[in-house]
Order: sequence, then structure tokens, then C-alpha cells
Amino acid sequence: MSGPKFLRRDILLGGAALLAAPAIATRPALAITPAEIKSRGKLVVGIQGDNPPWGFVNSAGKQEGLDADIAELFGKELGVTIEFVALEVNNRIPALTTGRVDLLFATMAMLPERAKAVQFSKPYVANTIVLIGPKAESIKTNADMGRYTIGVAKGAAQDTQVTKNAPANTTIRRYDGDAPSIQALVSGQVQALGGNIFYLQRIEQARPGIFENKLEFQNLYNGACTRLGEKEINAALNGFIDKIKANGELQKVYDKWMKVPVHKFPDSLENIPFTVS
Repeated sequence: MSGPKFLRRDILLGGAALLAAPAIATRPALAITPAEIKSRGKLVVGIQGDNPPWGFVNSAGKQEGLDADIAELFGKELGVTIEFVALEVNNRIPALTTGRVDLLFATMAMLPERAKAVQFSKPYVANTIVLIGPKAESIKTNADMGRYTIGVAKGAAQDTQVTKNAPANTTIRRYDGDAPSIQALVSGQVQALGGNIFYLQRIEQARPGIFENKLEFQNLYNGACTRLGEKEINAALNGFIDKIKANGELQKVYDKWMKVPVHKFPDSLENIPFTVS
């Protein structure tokens, strides 16, 4: 009797292994080095899909924006094609650390807590976190925020800053991404919005002349992200960023999407290493 039992168990285990095999086979391998990426012929880039001018999908279904253009330039540097994976704010880091994408060009503000989970490159773009509110309302201090219901993209830098600076009694509504939080403002679900200096371009398209930037919370720099310890791809990214700063390619991308000169970038940021030690 023991023979058939073991035989049936072995068959069941074997069947389970066969069922699991396709999932294992189709799971993307972690592309740790530039050489591996070149060998594969493709770079999988995590990017935002609903946050112009940084990253968005146009009406033809093509990924566009500042981050998309820079990623395409990096792909050209490596001699590979780019596959974009559109991500929400709160799933950018998990997509990277689990190997769903090779790296992030995804409006990733360089913050110390994030630097514990991912490896940042040198900064390639700058931004400012702000509070946006109606022109008709007086919002001049952090204390004034307590009178309003404020929307933010959950887990983003603006969520952190609004939560940190608003009075304890402030109603803060958190949305799954930039686009839903902006829609909440223009549709009247919230009265003010934590965002960045480029949100206003989008808000003006829906409700022209109504809103303005009210408070500034934090100047931020964005970097590309790789997994912790991946030294070679981090070095390749830093060399690439130095190159496009020097040869004018970064300014061309700024001219296209930001309409401002390239920022002066810091040589270091506290508790945020740009290179793998």
C-alpha cells in the first residue's frame, strides 16, 4: 500500500512543478549588468504612465515625456530597445526590487528613506513640491492648510510634505496616483492639492485661471533607480548622465518638456549616495 501512496504523491508533486514552470519561465530575470542587458537586446524601464510632462501615454498609446526621452537616450547608449512599464506612484519601488523592471526613470525624487531601498544615480532633473489652491483663497502659511480638504498622490513626496506640514486637524485625501489627485481638485472633491510645480500646467487645461501655487515645501532632485548593490549599471547610468549634461542632450529634453534651463545639480545629497560603495 505504501508504494501507490508514494507514487501518487510523486505524480502530484510533479504536476505541481509542471504547473509552476510556465510562471517561472516567464518571470523576467534581473538584468544586473549592462552586458546582460546588451545580450538580451532590451532594457525594461519603469516609468509613470499618467504624469505629464514626466511620463504619460499619448492618444496613440506611445509612452512620452521627459523620463521617456531620457530612457530612450540611455537605450541608444547601450544599443538596445526600450520596453516601458507604466507604474503608479506607490508601486514603482516594488516593481524594481522584484525584478519586474530593470531600472526606473519614473519621477523618482531622491529621498533618504528611498535610498535605503533602491540605488539612486546622479540627479538629472529638479522639481519643487508645492501646495496648489484657489486664487480666491488666502493660503499663506502652513496653519492656513487646516481650513481645507487637501488631496495628494498616495506615497509620493507631496503626500509626505503635506502630512508633515499641515495642522493635525487637516483632512487629507490620498489617491492612487497623480492623475486621480488632480482630477479630485478640478472636480471639487478636494479644495487644495499637494503636487509639484508642473501640476499647474495640467490643472489649467481643465480649469483655467482658477488655481495657483500657494506654498513651497521642498526642492527635490530626481534620479534614475537601480537595485541596491548593482554597481555596473549604476556606473553606466552616472556616466550617461554626465555625458548628456555635457553634450547638450539634457538641455534639449528640458527645452522640449520643461521650457526652463537645466538646473545646477548638487555634487552630493545627505544620506543619498549616487554610487554603489
